[in-house]
Amino acid sequence: MATVEQHICAELVPIFSHLDHDSLLKVSALTHHEKVAKGQQVISPTAQKRLVILASGSVKVYQLSAAGKEQLLRIMEPGDFEGEKLLFTNQEEQVYGEALQDSVICTLPRAPFQELLLTYPEISLKLLEVTANKMIKLEQQANLMNIESVESRIVTYLLALVKVSETLTVKIPMKLKELATYIGTTPETLSRQLKQLEQRQLIKREGRQVEILDYERLEDFY
Repeated sequence: MATVEQHICAELVPIFSHLDHDSLLKVSALTHHEKVAKGQQVISPTAQKRLVILASGSVKVYQLSAAGKEQLLRIMEPGDFEGEKLLFTNQEEQVYGEALQDSVICTLPRAPFQELLLTYPEISLKLLEVTANKMIKLEQQANLMNIESVESRIVTYLLALVKVSETLTVKIPMKLKELATYIGTTPETLSRQLKQLEQRQLIKREGRQVEILDYERLEDFY
């Protein structure tokens, strides 16, 4: 019988959200519930091939460059999952995941997940949709990294948040340290550039909350 935590995991995940109650119970029974501590690695190239679903907390997903430098790919929030590529291939994916705070994850091993796809073909369609969205975000990050000016990268990132939220007051969905890694700069440079944008009265910032004071000037800026 599935635990409450397992059932919550299944309900949170977009690719399972369309299933009826009985089907969700079957999915939930296949998952493994696990508490992880801050700093614990939950995804690595050498780990068991499994789907990692975040029930609570946050996890950073990153790759390492040839020089061993960390490149942030995304921050997982409750309902997000990672590892779906590993469930279809024997090739190792050089992706890591580290808990940013005490978190709860649910995992689904390769064989049970593949059985689910055969039982519920509609999950495959949902999985393709989610995977496509991830690829789009990775392309957006790659385009961001190609912008020469760090200041322009920051402005581009903030304006993208505005377009998604459809409001001029947005919250950066990660710590500034992670954001610096995400856009390919240092925390010191990021902090300095944000202050300069404030001094120009283009934005107003309190912690991770940013208010766009002059959208048109900011849009023309880059």
